[in-house]
Amino acid sequence: MELRIQYAKTSDEVNIAYAVLGTGPAIVFPSSIFGNVHTYKSVPGNFGQHYDDLVLLGWSVITYDGRGSGSSDRDIDDWTLEARVRDLEAVVERAAPERFALCGTIQGGPPAIAYAVQHSDRVSHLVLCNTFAFGPNWYELVSAMRITQQPLDLMEDEWEFSTLALANAVTGYQDSERARNVAAAMRTGMTPRAYMSYRDAAGEIDVRDLLQQISVPTIVVHDRTWLGPSLGPLARRLAPFISNARLVETDSLAQVMDEFLREGGQPADAQPPSGTAVILFADIADSTALTERLGDAAFREKAREVDAALRRAITSNGGTAIDGKLLGDGVLATFGAAREAIVCAAAIHAAGGHAGLPLHVGVHAGDVIREDNNVYGGAVNIASRISGEAAAGETLVSATVRDLARTSAGVSFEDRGERELKGVGEPVRVFAVRSAS
Repeated sequence: MELRIQYAKTSDEVNIAYAVLGTGPAIVFPSSIFGNVHTYKSVPGNFGQHYDDLVLLGWSVITYDGRGSGSSDRDIDDWTLEARVRDLEAVVERAAPERFALCGTIQGGPPAIAYAVQHSDRVSHLVLCNTFAFGPNWYELVSAMRITQQPLDLMEDEWEFSTLALANAVTGYQDSERARNVAAAMRTGMTPRAYMSYRDAAGEIDVRDLLQQISVPTIVVHDRTWLGPSLGPLARRLAPFISNARLVETDSLAQVMDEFLREGGQPADAQPPSGTAVILFADIADSTALTERLGDAAFREKAREVDAALRRAITSNGGTAIDGKLLGDGVLATFGAAREAIVCAAAIHAAGGHAGLPLHVGVHAGDVIREDNNVYGGAVNIASRISGEAAAGETLVSATVRDLARTSAGVSFEDRGERELKGVGEPVRVFAVRSAS
């Protein structure tokens, strides 16, 4: 997923590089060592995979490079927990909604704990994953990982060797190529002197007295996909001190977070306001015949596969997939621009064709009512009816969408005339989308 890096300035005048992925309710990830944005870009399959999974599940992820790392200001001499909380505050004030979920992982846990206590009115849920409240607890595991503890002068002289040793340790000595990629990201993400200062400051962290002050719903997670030695002891040590916190061990962090964050409804103030939207509705063409030919189980498996691909296409083109709408019942999404919806429709057809499940797609624009991450109103009904008029592999749009996108979408439109749509009082003129050629 392509990142658009932006900057927020802290109260002590440090520029922090941050990025926002997705368009759903927000989850903020405080920076860990070497920078979250930097390592997401530099190390494919690193923790950023969880970000991508969360975006596919309908969330937006806000994360950043902490001071002294990645694309943030590097000339830093304050590595205290208080300084790292200032980084988090700056990004939240610039990029987060009024209420959001907070997920502290690895070294991002302590600032997440401190922020959740200080600003409980802003945090809807707290997730603490593979993290700690007391620095010496972390370094007990660091020593078990056989990570180099060389003094600064040796580390500066042997920075490449030191980062490779560190990378091999955190990847569990299982994947030398991945370790080399991680080591390269470490070297470009932080200087050896900054790393040593960060490491020393982290060893002084102690937020144990804050744990009993956490008042927001909290889960403590042991993510077993971490490649190094098990971090389960950290989670089991942390959870008992947080009132009503649940301890979860999982191989699917994104799924666990999604279920936890949706308990009792989504975070307050997370959904966009009601108003005008471009609505896309897609459905499998002749699903009854396909079910008979493939069998129920095979058809549903293919439908789930295509549904995931469609949600990726929706997210990557700036749309929001609406929960509760799956293939078989149709996929419903909203967009801020007609051009985005039309480009997404082409990607949707490609995904369906690849799986052997041709789709028909309808697009309309109008006012909607948003409630519980769903959308309602006559405009939604019209989009669905237009979809039903489309042939397999075809996108039909209303005259409203055609007028909005005729000069921006890079396509042409074929007039299909007025249609009488079930449940719609007046005929609706529809147009088929054609390639520009």
